[in-house]
Amino acid sequence: MNRKISQRKINEVDNIKAYIKKYRSFGILDLESMPSAQLQKMRSQLKQYALITMSKKRLTKIALNQLKDEKNNITAVAESITGMPALLFTNDDPFKIYRLINKSKTSVAAKPGQLAPHDILIRAGPTPFAPGPVISELGQLGLKTEVKEGKVNIKEDKILVKENQVINDKAASLLSKLGIEPMEISLNVVAIYDNGMIYKKDVLAIDDIKVMS
Repeated sequence: MNRKISQRKINEVDNIKAYIKKYRSFGILDLESMPSAQLQKMRSQLKQYALITMSKKRLTKIALNQLKDEKNNITAVAESITGMPALLFTNDDPFKIYRLINKSKTSVAAKPGQLAPHDILIRAGPTPFAPGPVISELGQLGLKTEVKEGKVNIKEDKILVKENQVINDKAASLLSKLGIEPMEISLNVVAIYDNGMIYKKDVLAIDDIKVMS
């Protein structure tokens, strides 16, 4: 069944095609669960190396199909479009841009149920909390406290959650109140197309030593 495409969508398809022709490589990203603030930060960090644009799955697939006679194997990229897709365009080597993306990880708050990526340490010192029920809450988490100058003070360093342990509701809440963001997120690169080759994440993630060996 043919569906009429609005002029705005036609323009978007044309823009996608123009970018694919302009740049050496383009990648498929999945931005599912990516906070807007972190996305904008990463786009800013990578702007000298890559252009990142949002696009609808259907429009991206239309653009790829219209380029099938000009770009070898390009329609196969459509299989990698998933989640909340975005497109990345770059003139750099796919492996280089993947490494740069991994280096652009940003910190975010922990959510209950996530696994700690490393030991999460609460350091001794003053907190922003006034004395009250919070003292009991901190005690339940194994933190020793005292009151100094009208504020709750943590008496000694304490590992709140060990690496690979589940972060529970109380721990996540405390970390948020203290402004501690232990989790790291990065752009989820699903695949990168480069001159007829499609590199999936498992290949792009191979480190330099493995590539050279």
